[in-house]
Amino acid sequence: MSKSAPIARVLVIDDHPIVTQGLRCWLKDAQVKAVLEAGDLTSGYRLFRRYHPDVVIIDLPIRGSVLGSLDVIRRMRAHDPRSCILVFSMHRNPTIAIRALKAGATGYMFKDASPDELKKALHQVRSGNRYLSEDLAMQLALSVTGVESNPLAALSPRESQMLSLLAKGQAYSSIAKKLKVSYKTVVNTCSLLRRKLNATNLAELLHAAVRLFPAESQELPWSDRASSVRPKAAEKRNLTR
Repeated sequence: MSKSAPIARVLVIDDHPIVTQGLRCWLKDAQVKAVLEAGDLTSGYRLFRRYHPDVVIIDLPIRGSVLGSLDVIRRMRAHDPRSCILVFSMHRNPTIAIRALKAGATGYMFKDASPDELKKALHQVRSGNRYLSEDLAMQLALSVTGVESNPLAALSPRESQMLSLLAKGQAYSSIAKKLKVSYKTVVNTCSLLRRKLNATNLAELLHAAVRLFPAESQELPWSDRASSVRPKAAEKRNLTR
């Protein structure tokens, strides 16, 4: 590692043991003195608070949740504005990368990167500079959707959470139970989401949800996803009472 930006302690948060093992071996070979490991977000945040690592390498998503990983990144940044956080992800969607950077990540790189690129990324973020994989940087440069014009920027945290559950194929009633809100609140919020995302009906809203939350979506046929989300007749009767 660079003498101008020594890296003595790295925290790896990833729920794939083979990835964690590979990073541990590489970091040890790179003369990193201490490699801390966590397989879930709660343990990862506790280790971050306790040991103050020089660099955090975090997967996105963890346990299938993009929102959970983003929330931990925000909490790390709020706890220590000088945190050096490198997202190490298999997801190449620019929208996800933009959200990670907005949450407070210092860098974003893909898991198929070479060891040399990983070394470069660690040095960059440790020095306080932003790092993006070359392919991702090109995608962002060519994208007409900037950070501020990103549709998700106009949504509240609760609206984003609800949209991610729609991407998973969750029914209105299931969303209400999970978020501990009334069924009518879910209906009203989805109506607001349709207006914000220019979706004229539920099918278009589902398309938008899957597009904006690809990592949250399940491997369901589209017809099954739509039918699982669509309100049942009994639910509609309860809503009108």
